[in-house]
Amino acid sequence: MITPSGEPPALAPMLAGSTGLPEKTTGWVFEPKWDGVRAIARVWDGQVALASRLGNDVTAGYPELARLGVGLEGRAVVFDGEIVAFDDRGRPSFERLQQRMHVRHPSPSLMARAPVLYVVFDLLWLDGQQLTGEAFTERRRRLEALHPKGPSWQISQLLPEPPDDELLVACNQVGLEGFVGKLAAAPYSVGKRSKSWTKVKCVRQREFVVGGWSEGSGGRTGRIGSLAVGWVDPDVPAPPGHPLALRYAGQVGSGLNTFLLNHLGSTFEDLASSTSPFVPPPPVPRLHFVQPSLVVEIMFNEVTRAGVLRQPSIKGLRDDVEPANVGWTEELAGA
Repeated sequence: MITPSGEPPALAPMLAGSTGLPEKTTGWVFEPKWDGVRAIARVWDGQVALASRLGNDVTAGYPELARLGVGLEGRAVVFDGEIVAFDDRGRPSFERLQQRMHVRHPSPSLMARAPVLYVVFDLLWLDGQQLTGEAFTERRRRLEALHPKGPSWQISQLLPEPPDDELLVACNQVGLEGFVGKLAAAPYSVGKRSKSWTKVKCVRQREFVVGGWSEGSGGRTGRIGSLAVGWVDPDVPAPPGHPLALRYAGQVGSGLNTFLLNHLGSTFEDLASSTSPFVPPPPVPRLHFVQPSLVVEIMFNEVTRAGVLRQPSIKGLRDDVEPANVGWTEELAGA
């Protein structure tokens, strides 16, 4: 047994800085992009601490990961990975994960109804040595040598070759969001975006900021029918009374389940605003404006020339993403 070298440091996650397959894939490795929530795990001396992408302590929300260090024979580590839940067909389900994301100290019944798996894809620190300056291939070699496999955690598998069109279609059918490409020789850029990581998506999906809502009809009369969403433009002055300026990206009602409707109904009461956070204000009648404080994950088909989402569907809330960081990306380029 190797004696742990004290408490590991708290490290911020590295983020992908580009999208799509590289022009030349030589020197790149690819793995599944898990549709869950990012978590940095620190394990030492029988203790486990989990931090979200924003650095918030989420350890109490996932008790099944408390024994993560049992199989490491006393090693002290910092892992990077994704907390994932699965549907009844074994496909990654962000919707099911929503049942766990906002709960601290979940009941045994909730844990049984929505179990999670921690998928480890990087090793950042080991027994007193920080590995972020090492190449990905070296970090991966050391990760595999640890064999961190258990009832609620495992290593993410690498693809034998870059994903082709057929695989991108297949990944959508099995519920994967896409793949992540990593430059094999690149170090880990702590807390930064880097083009040595790229997201290759089989569906178009990303975060948007909620700036308002419209009432529904029928069974939703008087209640939330759809959300008005947008992305942050840092080059535009924020409208009076708002911390951010949003560019309108459309309205989305599909995916608004009972959990979201109940949560948003009470939250919007506190965030209500008499002025629009959108610049310019969207051409939508009877829109109720709110402070741009909530982030939602949305899957969509394409973007029109006017910058509006087509066939959008809400996948859930993202309390691990700051609204100010939800800006324009290539995915929002109109057709």
